[in-house]
Amino acid sequence: MSSFEKDILKLKVMNDDTEFIPLLSSEDEQNMENESMPDVLPILPLRNNVLFPGVVIPITVGRDKSIKLIKEAYESNKTIGVLSQFNSDIEDPEIDDLYQLGSVARILKMLKMPDGSTTAIIQGKRKFRVKEFTQTEPYFKASVDPVPNTIPDPTNPKISALMDSMKEMSLQIIQNSPNIPTEASFAIKNIESNSFLVSFIASNMNASAQQKQELLAESDFEKRAEKLLQMMNQELQMLEMKNEIQNKVKSDLDRQQREYFLHQQMKTIQDELGDNGTQTQINEMRERAEKKKWSKKIKEAFLKELGKLERMNPAGAEYTVQLNYVELLIDLPWQSYTKDKFDLKRAKKILDRDHYGLEKVKDRIIEYLAVLKLKQDMKAPILCLYGPPGVGKTSLGKSIAEAVGRKYVRMSLGGVRDEAEIRGHRRTYIGAMPGRVLSNLKKAGTSNPVFVLDEIDKLTRDNHGDPSSALLEVLDPEQNFAFNDNFVELDYDLSKVMFVATANSLATIPGPLRDRMEIITVNGYTVEEKVEIANNHLIPKQLKENGVSKKQITIPNAVIEKLIESYTSESGVRKLEQRIGKLVRFRAKQIALEEKHKTKITADQLVEILGPAYTKDKYEGNDIPGVVTGLAWTRVGGDVLFIETSVTKGKGKLSLTGNLGKVMKESATLALEFLKAHSDMLDIKPEVFDKLDIHIHIPEGATPKDGPSAGVTMLTALASILTGRKVKKSLAMTGEITLRGKVLPVGGIKEKILAAKRADIKEIVLCKSNKKDIDDIQPKYLTGLKFHYVDKMSEVLDIALLKSKAKSAFDVTSVLEK
Repeated sequence: MSSFEKDILKLKVMNDDTEFIPLLSSEDEQNMENESMPDVLPILPLRNNVLFPGVVIPITVGRDKSIKLIKEAYESNKTIGVLSQFNSDIEDPEIDDLYQLGSVARILKMLKMPDGSTTAIIQGKRKFRVKEFTQTEPYFKASVDPVPNTIPDPTNPKISALMDSMKEMSLQIIQNSPNIPTEASFAIKNIESNSFLVSFIASNMNASAQQKQELLAESDFEKRAEKLLQMMNQELQMLEMKNEIQNKVKSDLDRQQREYFLHQQMKTIQDELGDNGTQTQINEMRERAEKKKWSKKIKEAFLKELGKLERMNPAGAEYTVQLNYVELLIDLPWQSYTKDKFDLKRAKKILDRDHYGLEKVKDRIIEYLAVLKLKQDMKAPILCLYGPPGVGKTSLGKSIAEAVGRKYVRMSLGGVRDEAEIRGHRRTYIGAMPGRVLSNLKKAGTSNPVFVLDEIDKLTRDNHGDPSSALLEVLDPEQNFAFNDNFVELDYDLSKVMFVATANSLATIPGPLRDRMEIITVNGYTVEEKVEIANNHLIPKQLKENGVSKKQITIPNAVIEKLIESYTSESGVRKLEQRIGKLVRFRAKQIALEEKHKTKITADQLVEILGPAYTKDKYEGNDIPGVVTGLAWTRVGGDVLFIETSVTKGKGKLSLTGNLGKVMKESATLALEFLKAHSDMLDIKPEVFDKLDIHIHIPEGATPKDGPSAGVTMLTALASILTGRKVKKSLAMTGEITLRGKVLPVGGIKEKILAAKRADIKEIVLCKSNKKDIDDIQPKYLTGLKFHYVDKMSEVLDIALLKSKAKSAFDVTSVLEK
């Protein structure tokens, strides 16, 4: 209805002389039905409308075929047939795209519009049905049969009731629709013919072309009227609902306009007071808040706090704290997440590119990512990368972030002693700040970064609280979905954060915190692995940092091995990188001073550039009884341990020196007691233990030492000095002992093996249970080493001690005789 009226009004404005057919009476309708109709009609397809008998509609003609048809028919005053299309999207319809039932039409007016298009005013006459199409070019023609249009009996009370209801509902629709001109109600009231009333309303109501075609095809007038009345009822309900919504929106807009007016007044007052900057800042935060993706609860809390800030005096002491709080709320990435890239092949390539070796560690990380890909749930153990310094624990976290396409955040926990650093301060304190966890998320700008908790084993505690306890809520998957920072005082979801912790030692991590993490051991590197790492990573990095090209310096593998063996003593590669950096800087100096030099760095130049070689942990030999080489694990990796013993005449006293811990002292006591109980096994006279003082020393005395790994070493050293039998050359050992003579497994085996290789050890004694640790190491890294696996102390002594007594051995018998 609205489309028709709008188009008619447009035509009236542009063509003042346009005349239209008046509304039909019952007599006019009967005359139109009795008019003769040609057997063959030119057919005009309609895309978005249906023509009803007696109804006048404007149509825009754009297709060449249609323009030609309209022009010829208008000039010759011929009637045409109008058929609607099944699908209005079809630009050039075929015969199968048209309905078979349509209306005969007469062209009343043909107009050229200002935009160049052609508009025709057509009036429907009577219905027809296509028998067959006789022509397709230059336009459609078809042979047709007339379809009688039933004229309803005006005296039928049901028909009268339907017509009254239809008129009443039409007026209501016109009244509720702002797009329909008021003239339409005048037309409805003045229509006399019931049949034309149905056609007029059906043609102009807001319905699809398919629905209108169904009404046209309905031959029974009463059914057609009932269908139309049902459609009108739905339209009226939609209009009423739409108006209700618009009224509500208008009310909301009126309220917003009132608030805007009040804010403008406030702004004017503040401008007069010279305080416009503060309000501008508050308005900016309010605008940013409208774009934030956060829950209703958080939004309400923010608006409440922002209103409180707006009412505060900017000169007040609490204003800054409140401003910091509001800014933090709006800066935190509430429900803002980066999309994960769980391409595990790509992740593996990135890990292999950034880290040489560490196959088990990388496999475990890929397993972890695979589970996340399948489960889409972060409720998994927190990974804790545990190992000596310089092995790449922190950089593994960075590689994981790149592999999954997440932001990378690192928080160092070394020396953190205040619980507020994790959980934040309460806002009642002066200088209150949020905890470092939420502060780092704010910097990352996302709620699901890879968050590296570096040096988690170096947390401390004092009277300010225990930060390790505060970390429990951060790392516990059952709690961290509602992490509560003291400063924010609102629950923050940390469950999507991928936490990766790093540690050099597990001994200092509290049990409850350790239970929430899955420990992944990152062992040190062999010499061969360090050479590959130096060539692939360290040397290119140092060349880039020091401005030296590959053509200006060459460091052969033999020189790198010399660096590793003589100038570093570590499980990682940090010291090696420093040494390589020194070589590159030496070459950079030569280039800058334009000194003559050769491209290749030689082993002889290392002393000139780096100074004397470092030989601290080389095998020192055991030419006398009582000296044994042990293997130990420290925070910086594996190391060799030299145990020295001596005996003097005395009263059976045992002395221990070398800054030993409680566990090592107990191991020495156990070893001595075992030898007392089994003296006959080694042909040691029992009175020796009562008349000789025994001294055990472990250099260097300034370095604290503790752990169970030296049990078998102390036993061998005591047996060697008391029997006068030397220990086999280039032999080292590690293992814990019991009073029953059992040898127990110990940890840090790979680190100890690396230390043995650095010290030129050839044979190693281990507990049989540690064989699995050796099997985990690639065979190529064990070249030159021989392993002896034992269960009992007697087996250790049989392997370690030479059969014959040394010439320089201490004569226990002579001491006893004196």
